[in-house]
Amino acid sequence: MDDVARAACVGKGTLYRRFGDRASLAFALLDENERALQDACIRGEAPLGPGAPAAARLCAFGDAMLDHLESFYELLSEAERGANFRVGPYAFRRTHLYVLLREANPDCDAEFAAEALLSLLSPVLFRHLRDQGWSLDRIKAGWHTSVAGWLSAR
Repeated sequence: MDDVARAACVGKGTLYRRFGDRASLAFALLDENERALQDACIRGEAPLGPGAPAAARLCAFGDAMLDHLESFYELLSEAERGANFRVGPYAFRRTHLYVLLREANPDCDAEFAAEALLSLLSPVLFRHLRDQGWSLDRIKAGWHTSVAGWLSAR
């Protein structure tokens, strides 16, 4: 908060009055990037956007989210501390995965699968894996394997 206040040439109290807490400030700082990611999912080029099979879109979504985590881990981690699972970016991600999972495999429990897959994209797990020396490519491969498992589930 001190660094942000200093960069914005305002007092720390002004930030707290405007945003309430660090998580809200983190969401505000991420807003443009979050909107761009959501727009890419809704209107962007395949395979992340429409026009590709749902299975390819699910894999592309995970890759995009992991790249997003790689770039914005600190802010995403802070935002997640105050996040409710029903609001904000999480709600979009859950709904997006649910729709794609239903399309790709109507027999799987898409609601549970969406929640389970999103747990693999948590900033806490991501940082743990990176701190253990896992490459981004290895984590992405794990995402693809997990998606494939859900798509074959009955």
